[in-house]
Amino acid sequence: MLINGFDEGEGECRKHRQVKVDPAKLPSLTWQRTLNYDDISLSEFNLKLKEMVSLAPLGYRLWRCLQEGKAKGKEALFINPFIKRVYSSCQGVPIGGIGAGSIGRSFKGEFLRWQLFPRICEDKPVLENQFSIFVTRPNGEKYSTVLCPRTPNDSSASGIGSWDWNLSGQNSTYHGLYPRAWTVYDGEPDPALRIVCRQISPFIPHNYKESSLPTAVFTFTLHNLGKTSADVTLLFTWANSAGGDSGISGHHFNSKFRAEDGIQGVLLHHMTSKELPSVTFAIAAEENDAVHVSECPFFVISGDSQGITAKDMWNEVKKVIAIA
Repeated sequence: MLINGFDEGEGECRKHRQVKVDPAKLPSLTWQRTLNYDDISLSEFNLKLKEMVSLAPLGYRLWRCLQEGKAKGKEALFINPFIKRVYSSCQGVPIGGIGAGSIGRSFKGEFLRWQLFPRICEDKPVLENQFSIFVTRPNGEKYSTVLCPRTPNDSSASGIGSWDWNLSGQNSTYHGLYPRAWTVYDGEPDPALRIVCRQISPFIPHNYKESSLPTAVFTFTLHNLGKTSADVTLLFTWANSAGGDSGISGHHFNSKFRAEDGIQGVLLHHMTSKELPSVTFAIAAEENDAVHVSECPFFVISGDSQGITAKDMWNEVKKVIAIA
């Protein structure tokens, strides 16, 4: 993989040079956690009685301003101190996040903390957004799992609870060094396979506009340590949601697209609720001689709606791998 580098000296950027980067090589200094690390309840900030008394007039003015804004059908303040937030000790390096919006990501592999609209932060994860791996070997060994040590609260037989949530996380480690992050799955789910996922957001010197975009590239590097060959399928799923209750606002539609250099993917047109602007997500991958890309434009993630269910999609991937 080639990227542009800079030689800095005397306050000026000299000519570009090509730097070869190994996406599976980890930096020496990173923030690290194993994926099975227990969540820690974060202590909340509390005011003392004397502080409450002194801040009461300010709090009352803020409360009145908020009420006046709600009466006009809009939020009046950028900060609302009266909203109870969901705090987690599992935060990792976010996607984007220096100006125009961000999507958070926990070190366990969840996409959460959606901050795509001013004044709105949706903390809870969208568990349908996942990377998953399927491995088959000629000797009959098969492995499949969502690459996240969580179990969704999904009681429907056809929803994402039907997927294989087999990752324990005890042999997998997250490494964070903004704007990049690495997750190393060492022997999970296949004991003879080492998988390195590298996440990087556009953080470009002197380019604030594109560095602010909530976008990221994920590269997966596989090391087969076994005595037999391995066929590996990587699955990426993404829900038509910007967090919170926006996923059930309706009027969503998706479409396939193809670009140059073997790029193909799906556009997810998300019609948000509460008079917020519409959003279009794009997920894509590059096809080459060693990588084949296929798309499933939509599937039903929960409920009794007609169409391809999450379970159908998952079983179809396993079926195709078994035939191959």
